[in-house]
Amino acid sequence: MASPENDSGSDPGENGPGGPGGGDATAVLRSVFGYASFREGQGEIIDHVVAGGDALVLMPTGGGKSLCYQIPALVRPGTGVVVSPLIALMQDQVDALTALGVRAGFLNSTQDPGERGAVESAFLAGELDLLYLAPERLRVDATVRLLDRGAISLFAIDEAHCVAQWGHDFRPDYLALSALRERWPEVPRIALTATATPATHAEISSRLGLERARHFVASFDRPNIRYRIEPKNEPRRQLLRLIRTEHPGDAGIVYCLSRTSVEKIAAFLVENGVRALPYHAGLDARTRAENQALFLREDGVVMVATIAFGMGIDKPDVRFVAHLDLPKSVEGYYQETGRAGRDGLPSTAWLVYGLQDVVQQRKLIDTSEGDDDHRRRLGTHLEAMLALCETAECRRVGLLAYFGQTGAPCGNCDTCLSPPKSWDGTIAAQKFLSTVFRLMRERRQKFGVGQIVDILLGRRTPKVVQHGHDSLTVFGVGTDLGEAEWRAVARQLLAQGLLSVEGDYGTLLLTGASAEVLGGRRGVTLRSDPERGARESAQSRAATTSKPRRAAPAELPEEAVEVFERLRAWRAAVARRQGVPAYVIFHDATLREIAAGTPASLAELAGVGGVGESKLAKYGQEILDTLATGALSGETSDAKTDTSSIESQL
Repeated sequence: MASPENDSGSDPGENGPGGPGGGDATAVLRSVFGYASFREGQGEIIDHVVAGGDALVLMPTGGGKSLCYQIPALVRPGTGVVVSPLIALMQDQVDALTALGVRAGFLNSTQDPGERGAVESAFLAGELDLLYLAPERLRVDATVRLLDRGAISLFAIDEAHCVAQWGHDFRPDYLALSALRERWPEVPRIALTATATPATHAEISSRLGLERARHFVASFDRPNIRYRIEPKNEPRRQLLRLIRTEHPGDAGIVYCLSRTSVEKIAAFLVENGVRALPYHAGLDARTRAENQALFLREDGVVMVATIAFGMGIDKPDVRFVAHLDLPKSVEGYYQETGRAGRDGLPSTAWLVYGLQDVVQQRKLIDTSEGDDDHRRRLGTHLEAMLALCETAECRRVGLLAYFGQTGAPCGNCDTCLSPPKSWDGTIAAQKFLSTVFRLMRERRQKFGVGQIVDILLGRRTPKVVQHGHDSLTVFGVGTDLGEAEWRAVARQLLAQGLLSVEGDYGTLLLTGASAEVLGGRRGVTLRSDPERGARESAQSRAATTSKPRRAAPAELPEEAVEVFERLRAWRAAVARRQGVPAYVIFHDATLREIAAGTPASLAELAGVGGVGESKLAKYGQEILDTLATGALSGETSDAKTDTSSIESQL
């Protein structure tokens, strides 16, 4: 996993033990977090940072990045300072750590002076293991002076891609973080991100001054996620079919490009019996906070949102992420789809897109702020996203290749489960490009896809007749293909850079590469999507019979299902009582292991993954009682009834 560069670490013996777990990282993993061993690569990163070394960590969502700085912060003396852009989620992050017995706090703009003062006093008194800060706080002199007066064990820079203009979520405040090394040269720094191409990786390293740090790059493969991309055709109905047939009652996220779309899609889902909530920047802060809390704390809620939602969401049981509009980049797409299946169980990443998406994205690029170089970068990102959408090869192989990694066909994405056929589309491409050429050259006109298709199919529509396009030599030369097929040709020509679009109406233009095809110097290979019925049949079979390449946790035995549901109901009651998300109490994976093994004592329960010493002391006897009685307590029954309270808010 690791690719060491110049190691800037010091001798491990220089630092004494600190935090609740003592000086041994494995002991902290067991006692605080409840796990017997590290995942691949985690131990090496943690040992390096504990020894005082700087690190840059690229690890996929759900890969265990947080432990890579949390455990060193607990082992090294002092407080670990975590720089995170996720102000809205800091409370949940602190709650999750507090539930583990970790002393954690945060400083951000949501606090009143009294709350900030209490956290600052705890930091100065050495009573915090971890302190979360928003990046803009480090530009405030008072915060810098505060840190100067305390003992810092490490700096963790989370979501480090925010520093890179090549990345998908650039944050200017992150540029100031390069000053950490100059002001606190003895404090190790660890920067972490879930998405970075080689170019973004290099930019993060340069901007944060981590060239001499040790770089750790994990595989970006998420084998439990099934990637699927379909042509857009009545997207609302397509989404509803996905939820009803494959994810009824599951938690999910639906991404839309505009606020208006978010509102309409959320309302449509509610009208059709799906528990859905909207989230976008146009909603007032209170509504956004309430909707986010409901999504995190209730089961089976679908959040319909713009991409402003989701960064740092720790909800482990999101079973699907759906995109109703084309993402701007592969990095953004990977980051957003990575919010599904953090618990390792099978999940779906589903996207629909069409020609209008390309037109819309091109328009956004053309009107974006910044210079020509910036717009070229955006164009490069879009072209890579289009290439992923139109590939006839394995989606997962394409994703990994984008991040500079290799992989074998996964057998778990749509192109593996229902392979599209490739065909020689050179003649079809020449017909389409010739039509655009003749309109531009002979008539000095520009039109969108619809008019081109009508001309190729020989349709004498009022618009065709009005402009005399039925007299063109290309009129009617495309009757060998249907309208949907011609639109697919246009989509793929755009993806391959053989066509471009301009203006609000998506008029088509030739590119420099078009002449090579028209002149017969370049062939064009196109993909033919499976018929909808065949595609849906293959996906339905796959949803019920296929397993990810690296198996997710096995299905529960039939006799354990009822026990698991009892444990979930107990967890819901406890979470509601404490006002925290259910996963802060225990993840589903832990409850599944308990249900399958039915431990009969606290000692046996302590051997379950995710049950650390603090949670064993807090909840151990309640779990054993729940297992032993086989009946819900009155409070749990109330909790089950209260779960439906979300309905009144929809």
